[in-house]
Amino acid sequence: MASINSCGELKSPGDPEKKIPDTDAEKQPLSGEKEEKLWTTLMQVAVPFFIAGCGTIGAGLVLGKVRDWDVFINISAIFVLVPSLSGLKGNLDMCLASRLSTQANLGNMDSTKEVISMVVGNISLVQVQAIVAATVVSIFAIVVNTITDRAIFGPYVLLLVACAVFTATTTCFVLDFVMVMVIYASHRFKVNPDNVATPLAASIGDIVSNTVLAVTAQYMYEQIQVSLWQPIALICVYYSLLPLWVFIVWRNKYTKTVLTSGWTPVISALFISGIGGIVLDQAVDYFRGYEVFQPIVNGIGGNLVCVQSSRLATHLHQTAIPGILPENTKIIEWPWKTLFFGTTAAKVARMLLILAVFGQIIFMVVADFVYQGTVTIQFAFGITYLTCALLQVMLLLYLAYIVIHFMWKRKKDPDNAAIPYLTALGDLLGSVFLGLAFVILSLFGLEYGNNVQ
Repeated sequence: MASINSCGELKSPGDPEKKIPDTDAEKQPLSGEKEEKLWTTLMQVAVPFFIAGCGTIGAGLVLGKVRDWDVFINISAIFVLVPSLSGLKGNLDMCLASRLSTQANLGNMDSTKEVISMVVGNISLVQVQAIVAATVVSIFAIVVNTITDRAIFGPYVLLLVACAVFTATTTCFVLDFVMVMVIYASHRFKVNPDNVATPLAASIGDIVSNTVLAVTAQYMYEQIQVSLWQPIALICVYYSLLPLWVFIVWRNKYTKTVLTSGWTPVISALFISGIGGIVLDQAVDYFRGYEVFQPIVNGIGGNLVCVQSSRLATHLHQTAIPGILPENTKIIEWPWKTLFFGTTAAKVARMLLILAVFGQIIFMVVADFVYQGTVTIQFAFGITYLTCALLQVMLLLYLAYIVIHFMWKRKKDPDNAAIPYLTALGDLLGSVFLGLAFVILSLFGLEYGNNVQ
């Protein structure tokens, strides 16, 4: 087995002074685990990736449809909620998927009793996090709306809180059961759950989240014109259930520690996604079609970075103890080594970048066709869009490598701490890069859809 010398360089076991080239470093087998073939990884990732991609297209089309509804016109803070709630749901579901995938790969899902304990504890934990975090993000949206509009209307506050809590808890509760079944089935059929569960959790729920938020907000908007009892009753019901969920989580050995230590990443990620929501709120006023492509860029970026993050976290759980990095591993590497050649993570990173290019081309054309009724994509828009999307994914994959190993070195579990930050950064970077793409195109008179008669 290869080892590392005092200078931090990879060396051959036969000759301690002979370095192994960086291009061969990624070929070194991972200690303690069977090496997974690239073709197997590709097939396991690609299928849920394209299924999830359909979800991101649907999420964008939903936003394109509902942007003219009364509630979105009169309460602009709803747009601030969209990426925050999608990001929150994605964070909670992906953390759950990553935790359970790690447990499956560690062989802890062979006992039915243990599986039930894991599922009950983790779903209850997600409900606690969803209620608290949705309340925080709704307050953030209210503050932003108050600053921008310089006014606050009491019934709108109730509407935003009720819609945020209902959307977060309902979508998480339903989709978590789907995630559990996918992970359990993957484990039984000898498919790596890291490759399957996180892509589905990353994006397939976006269309559900956006739809539930839009329908609930429009319904509540119509009801508060008459009476306020419905949003008040909804808030009271969910807050009264909170102590029950906390009790279940506290008594569960798999989730007790997360209840007290897993809040900083989730709440911090909400504010990062919230900035992306402000970008969305401003962009929809100036760029038609921005709301259609924004969930696609954000969803695909979050999808792919979560695959890499979950795999890196599982590898660390299998080959190292918290606080000590595996052999031949450094926290910070050159981007070229982490994305293309030079580390064990580079092989999968290359595959994910190729998936990003082909996936974005397909999703961009399909979304445009469904939204416009015909293909209107111009060459300039396509190149600019792909460039911003690829830059986002490359930056996220590089940050994932650093963040995962940094947190492991600090004895923090990446399954709970890393994914919220990475997906939130994906939302922010995707929103900003896409906004820049639309701005650049507008400067040259090449706005999206300007060739539609």
